[in-house]
Amino acid sequence: MSQPVPTRMQAVVVHGPEDYRLEEVDVPVPGPGEMLIRVEAVGVCASDLKCYHGAAKFWGDENRPAYVQRGRIPGHEFVGEVVSGDQKAFDHHGVGVGDRIVCEQIVPCGECRYCRRGEYWMCGPHDMFGFRNFDGAMAQYLLVPIRARAHPVSKELAPHHAAYAEPLSCALHAVERAGIKFEDVVVVAGCGPIGLGLVLGARQKNPKLVIALDLDDAKLELGRRCGADLVINVAREDAVAKIKELTDGYGADVYLEGTGHPSAVGQGLNLLRKLGTYVEYSVFGSDVTVDWSIISDDKELDVLGAHLGPYCWPAAIKMLEDGTVPVADICTHQVGLADFQQALDLVADTSGSSVKVSILPNG
Repeated sequence: MSQPVPTRMQAVVVHGPEDYRLEEVDVPVPGPGEMLIRVEAVGVCASDLKCYHGAAKFWGDENRPAYVQRGRIPGHEFVGEVVSGDQKAFDHHGVGVGDRIVCEQIVPCGECRYCRRGEYWMCGPHDMFGFRNFDGAMAQYLLVPIRARAHPVSKELAPHHAAYAEPLSCALHAVERAGIKFEDVVVVAGCGPIGLGLVLGARQKNPKLVIALDLDDAKLELGRRCGADLVINVAREDAVAKIKELTDGYGADVYLEGTGHPSAVGQGLNLLRKLGTYVEYSVFGSDVTVDWSIISDDKELDVLGAHLGPYCWPAAIKMLEDGTVPVADICTHQVGLADFQQALDLVADTSGSSVKVSILPNG
């Protein structure tokens, strides 16, 4: 049960910070329990950019081990068509040749304490597509191991729209962590790909008010289309003062941080009410310093982290398939594999018009 595939392919290979190269490599051959997919689209994440620029989070320093391996093919937000594999793989994943799938970023070991407790997204070894021990999708073909968590997705979606399932599922997990209630005022920092997913997810919880913050009016308008009741351009308006004005001086109930900018952390702590909830999703490129007494003595806040999108993929895929997401407006730029550097540069240009940038390796 297979389709003929070439023996060589084009792929982006990581050689070091700011040293990514387009190379010709062998097409991986699936072994027992493995599948091969023809990559249709791969989104470029802010974490890909921070990795490219050498952030310690990815390359390691005296305080943390390396997160990424040299010689690895990057790319973890992907969709592709199954082209080969064995029956064990097909039965395990519930798919077959010709089906379209997306995969979760984590490739859990299934054996560590976290995996045994169903907390697979915090897997101890933490193998991940595009970073550690498994090549990613900035290539024409990708190997899907049996340990991967694959999800079928409709062929009616444009490939780069389907690939948005990964950042959307991550945003939905952060929303779930927040425990949003009907009467809550929810503030979302950032209207990039993750922030817009946070707005979409928060809107599905039907709180009293969803407020989106950003520096860019066009992205704030997109935030409105994703479900924000109110938008605030923080370059022109004091978000803390405005939100306190809207809440009788108390502050917001929930703050969802999706910018990865250090200034957004203090902003969130200051605009929350006492006993409010702060959820941090972003990957920061540098250390962040805040007054922790705000969290404890001043407000007794619940401060929560969020990592990946566990158990949120079916909801994210459903939202994409049923048209809940204005995904054509979010997925603004697509380039070919040979133009991967342009894709990275578009993500880096925060003053530009790009929101979600994707690479189409076989386009």
